[in-house]
Amino acid sequence: MSIASGAVFAQGEHTDDERPADDDAATDSDDTAAAVRIAHFSPDAPNVDVLVDGEQVLADVAYGTISPYLELEPGTYTVAIAAADDPETVAFEGEVDVGEGRYTVAAIGELGAETFRPEVLVDADPLPKDAADESAFVRVAHFSPDAPAVDVYADDAPLVEGVSFGDVSEYLAVPAGEYALSIRPAGEETEVASFDVSLESGTVYTGYAIGYLEPPEGVTDRDFTVELAVDGPEEDHPPEDAPGDGNGEDEPADEGGSDDQMDAAEEQKRTENDTKQTAEATTDAAQMAADHDC
Repeated sequence: MSIASGAVFAQGEHTDDERPADDDAATDSDDTAAAVRIAHFSPDAPNVDVLVDGEQVLADVAYGTISPYLELEPGTYTVAIAAADDPETVAFEGEVDVGEGRYTVAAIGELGAETFRPEVLVDADPLPKDAADESAFVRVAHFSPDAPAVDVYADDAPLVEGVSFGDVSEYLAVPAGEYALSIRPAGEETEVASFDVSLESGTVYTGYAIGYLEPPEGVTDRDFTVELAVDGPEEDHPPEDAPGDGNGEDEPADEGGSDDQMDAAEEQKRTENDTKQTAEATTDAAQMAADHDC
């Protein structure tokens, strides 16, 4: 996969929770920018090119790929998905609306079954407001075209239930740690797939169920799996109604003031260390003088 830069994307790209450098320009841009990534989850589609307003922004995107986040101004864009080796073969072309925040545009369904379509997900919004400390946040997206509705268990405890193809669950807060995920047909105990995952505190994830439970004859690299993607750290996406959530009720923190406070604290610490070292040196000198007098 290659990424093309151009006028459509104002700020370049960053992967997962990487953000632009903390300068005035980046801060001003982050206040108004949208971040969009593309995911190719259509198991019978070839590698694709992605065009936005007629400009190629991603080239030769293979199945299973999740692109870096690409930044652009909020608005309405014409998105086209075409075969990488045949630009005249357009699988989808339509308008996509994006506002401030992060989005994933996932190509799902099958070309052969004429169910191919883009699914637009709003990433890391909203998050649960009553999450305990040291929580991770996770949701499940069911994009496996031949799988029935499923229940997802974490360490044999139900995580989400009755998720059908094309559905995306709400974000759930779970304790950070290692989990064994079990995928089961909805309402049944039979496990059809299992995966081990590691969830870090304060991090936001989507688990994408993709591929075929029963691959068509001759297809060997499209087996059912779960792709776990990082949607961003919690602090980049405060819960609904939380301070600083961009609803206009809270003023943004003065980052310059925070830097000044840190500098003052460091200067105070250095002064305290110098005073301590001076006192220790004075004590040592006094002891040496006393020993000499003896």
